Amino acid sequence: MSKTPEFESKPEPSTSPSLEVRTAAGVLRGSREAGLAVFRGIPFAEPPVGAHRFAAPQPLRGWDGVRDAVSYGPPPPQAGAFGMDALSQDAAGDGDWLTVNVWSPEPAPGAGLPVLVWIQGGAYVIGTSGLPEYDGARLSREGGVVVTFNYRLGIEGFAQIEGAPANRGLLDQIAALRWVRDNIRAFGGDPDRVTVFGESAGGGSVAALLAMPRAAGLFRRAVALSVPGTFFSPELAADIAAACAAELGLRPTVADLSGVAPSELPAAGDAVTAKAAQWADRWGRAAQRSILFSPVVDGDVLPVTPWQALADGAGRDIELLVGHTREEQRLFTAIEGMLGEVTEEQATTALRAFAPGPDGARRYRDAFPLAGPDELYELVNSDWLFRMPSLHLAQAQTAAGGRAHLYELTWPAPGMGGVFGACHGLDVPLVFGNLSDSHAAMLIGETPTPEAEALSAHIRSALTAFATHGDPGWPAYDPAQRLVQLFDTPSTVTTYPEEESRLLWQDHVFPALPLIGR
Repeated sequence: MSKTPEFESKPEPSTSPSLEVRTAAGVLRGSREAGLAVFRGIPFAEPPVGAHRFAAPQPLRGWDGVRDAVSYGPPPPQAGAFGMDALSQDAAGDGDWLTVNVWSPEPAPGAGLPVLVWIQGGAYVIGTSGLPEYDGARLSREGGVVVTFNYRLGIEGFAQIEGAPANRGLLDQIAALRWVRDNIRAFGGDPDRVTVFGESAGGGSVAALLAMPRAAGLFRRAVALSVPGTFFSPELAADIAAACAAELGLRPTVADLSGVAPSELPAAGDAVTAKAAQWADRWGRAAQRSILFSPVVDGDVLPVTPWQALADGAGRDIELLVGHTREEQRLFTAIEGMLGEVTEEQATTALRAFAPGPDGARRYRDAFPLAGPDELYELVNSDWLFRMPSLHLAQAQTAAGGRAHLYELTWPAPGMGGVFGACHGLDVPLVFGNLSDSHAAMLIGETPTPEAEALSAHIRSALTAFATHGDPGWPAYDPAQRLVQLFDTPSTVTTYPEEESRLLWQDHVFPALPLIGR
């Protein structure tokens, strides 16, 4: 099963007369679309190519005259997953990948609207803000300014390269947030009411931003959907970068890799990903899940893991909303063609690899005595990669005296006969309300049901309410009651339902993944 990307660099067909907004860099010409002001492809930093290749994002130079902002900027170079590498051809040229897009119901200084800044997911190797599922129009009509943007991915953004700063993709995100701080008032937004939200790698990015001193003061609220627990040690990241560079006969240095065309570089990462299992004795869990790129806990850009940072009080003044889906792993099991096909041996291997503690595999089997191989495989993968990292983020926030709201999406996706359940990524179309694009249709069906529309409206309303005044409509999480919102039809508020998993993981601290062999 594959996903064909739909990237459109032309303006939407239903545009009406243009409008102009003055930013710090110059005047932009956007368009009015169905009652909204829309601006696409606005640069927020200099193109990270040439002298700026593998550098931190550089301040944007201004322009004279009026710059058109009606087309999405080119996508950053992409890995080959889901056919997204086709977009890398669009990423060639001048390398002007670092752009933002804005949807606003009232583009006037002083409107004071809440601002929602989206960070897309994609395993830190794929993703671009120009995909249809991230169109911000329907969410913006709830009463806020919606911003989406691109950031560097894969080797360009996250590889540990000698002579380059770590976490360049995260530094791009900070540059985008600084652009929002400095310019969003002109679009009707309130720079003091910025909520950053993201899913999967985007959720991991939100978690990282909470721990990054450079991000302090750039947002007031944070929404982290399906936070992955994969943060790398510098040693692990450097070893993976060396393997990627070796595919090209090069060293993992700025001097060597700068000579490789940006559109060609992801192929080296793809080649290592294809044989990642061979590196399991060195890279451990990262290799076993073919995860080659993640934020690096380098002690500078990212001083400590998000869980440690929040436990130490780094996010005490940030209001947090965090959650996960019930069957996170189901999507990946389907992609791998393993639904209903997991063997006892595969389940045992997964339990030994990902269950916490030296006796984790046995404890999982004791906690879920009726579970067969498929369910055990799904549970331990879901818990390790997304469910327990998300739960622990909320717990770390509250333990330090901060405020967090927790949810679980339990509504089963009806698409393709309901095989996906409440799988990873199901929340994205529900959050944006784009229920008919190709990604949503696979999960929800070609024609969204009234239940899907109602659930999406509920989720958008909760997100907008949280961005506006910090209350999504259910009680904050606390370690005594552990109340969470279950998004379903109907939705309910109840005690966190994944109690067996919570207890299995209660002593785990989600450290940076180490290099385990040399």
